[in-house]
Amino acid sequence: MKRLALAIAAIGIATSALAYDGEQYVTCNLDPNGENWVALKAAPDLGSQRLMKLGPGTFLITMEPYARGKWRQVIVQTDMQDWSYAGPSGWVYTDYICEIRY
Repeated sequence: MKRLALAIAAIGIATSALAYDGEQYVTCNLDPNGENWVALKAAPDLGSQRLMKLGPGTFLITMEPYARGKWRQVIVQTDMQDWSYAGPSGWVYTDYICEIRY
């Protein structure tokens, strides 16, 4: 019984070490004299479908620890405190998002 409990505990520790909670980003470097938004895309490709326009100060959570080329897979937050992971998701070009560091 002790061995079973230790095995279950070891699996739990290993699984939590692999979990990724996401990092928080905000849209930035937008052109206020231009379109002043960045597209949330369906795929990491300029030609993919635009799902929505993200304006200045839109908060995002990354879904993967690393970018795919110049793209990050993200979830849109309703505000800085929203960690529900329930917002729209897609891909954003990395030149227009900045990591929030606490």
